[in-house]
Amino acid sequence: MTAPNVRRRNRLRLPLTAAVVALGLMLGSCSVLAPEQPTVSSADPTVVGDVPENLKDFYTQAVTWTSCNGGFQCSDVEVPIDYSAPDKASIKLSVIRLPATGKRQGAMLVNPGGPGSSGVDMVKDGGKSYFSEKLRGAYDVVGFDPRGVQRSAPVKCLDDAQMDAARQMVFDETTDAGLAAIEAEAKRQADLCKTNSGPSLPFVDTVSSARDMDILRAVVGDSKLNYMGFSYGTKLGATYAGLFPARVGKFSLDGAMDPSLDIDQVSMGQAVAFENALRAWAANCLAGSECPVSGTVDEAMAQIRELNAVYTDTPQQTPEGRVVNGTEFTGALAFGMYSTDLWAPLSGALKQAFAGDASGMLMLADFSADRDSDGKYNSNTSAAFTAINCLDYPMNSDLAHMDQQAELLRKAAPTFADLLSYSGMSCKFWPYKATGKPATISAKGAGPILVVGTTGDPATPYAWAEALAKQLDSGVLVTWKGEGHTAYGRSNACLTSVVDDYFVDGKVPVAGTSC
Repeated sequence: MTAPNVRRRNRLRLPLTAAVVALGLMLGSCSVLAPEQPTVSSADPTVVGDVPENLKDFYTQAVTWTSCNGGFQCSDVEVPIDYSAPDKASIKLSVIRLPATGKRQGAMLVNPGGPGSSGVDMVKDGGKSYFSEKLRGAYDVVGFDPRGVQRSAPVKCLDDAQMDAARQMVFDETTDAGLAAIEAEAKRQADLCKTNSGPSLPFVDTVSSARDMDILRAVVGDSKLNYMGFSYGTKLGATYAGLFPARVGKFSLDGAMDPSLDIDQVSMGQAVAFENALRAWAANCLAGSECPVSGTVDEAMAQIRELNAVYTDTPQQTPEGRVVNGTEFTGALAFGMYSTDLWAPLSGALKQAFAGDASGMLMLADFSADRDSDGKYNSNTSAAFTAINCLDYPMNSDLAHMDQQAELLRKAAPTFADLLSYSGMSCKFWPYKATGKPATISAKGAGPILVVGTTGDPATPYAWAEALAKQLDSGVLVTWKGEGHTAYGRSNACLTSVVDDYFVDGKVPVAGTSC
């Protein structure tokens, strides 16, 4: 079987930077019930800190925590839309906390990644199981939806039917007509985002979210921020540390991003890491029984690429009437790399696909997109992902440049190159210019910051953790020798103990500690 001419369906979104961290933790909502705790104010000057006068009302605001979802407490916290003009308008961030079960040391803010994933859902659906008893005994676990995400002035672009339609689109960028169609669709989606989103759309960047976290720190009554960030949450945490180094408490940045990389370098790093992760899956699969591929690892990879080429050239219809194209197929492969718990389901889906049934691959693609069987998309992760990254990264949408980068990706990572190519198209017609740019972060003056890296991480390559640990003046690299995305909550007792002992007992691990 030979690969046809490449035709790729452009999803008009950026690379797979930090998708779902904890599978199954991203569903549901926080419903407010009876009052649990009286209104409190963070007026203590030792908590508020030295902040500009025009921000003090936000730092000292009174919040009421109400019980929600059995054992949790929920609230809304007001933050300015634009920190350069905080008096003009504000939005509310949705916040949830799981109170400490023992002697409380403070609150620990968490972010699951994305950008675009919900911290409220992470804590509500997994707070009691994902974080250890030791950690929950000492800290309130606090999740929040960052600005633009889910319940916090969410970015809104496509409705459910439009999302389904967009995922089915296939473009041939080798022709003038195909390129024109891609650009028209990119502009259409950007226009819909501007029309359907609120006034905060130009201000959903990472720096603004990091500044929001300092208000959250004051609201929960801590003079220093304790924080556990995963994947994109490491970029958010590192950004906070760079802005407020003196207010850094206990910090763990797990599945680290390298903030100094531009979007082309991010895409290349991810493409190679996903390729290596699929090779690890193939080696594991070939060593077992009923593997859908055969021969050597190289031969197995070739078989998967040949099957992917079939879907790229001729999208396959599922028994229910939906279609799986090449990008959905590759996206399902990528999603299967996020956890070794997904390796067996991926093997089953590929076995079906080789037999002519695309339904298993569609199921994985739908799960990745947070689409349920009724056709409802249960989050705005895709929209928020694009909006945040278009502000965080200056994009080069010059066609010659994107073509050159695509060719480099194909040489380095032929299986996943098409999924991660042409990133600039997503933001070519974005209504607001990027405000961020790649830069190293040193956070001079901050206390010890754990940087946790997984050697086989497909979405945030281990080299990024090494780089961030070196950039941070007080970075301490901790390594988990394993496969899948991030470490805490899914690795082993060694890694859990290292992180817990740091947060609870103040034991800073030796740099280079490996589990």
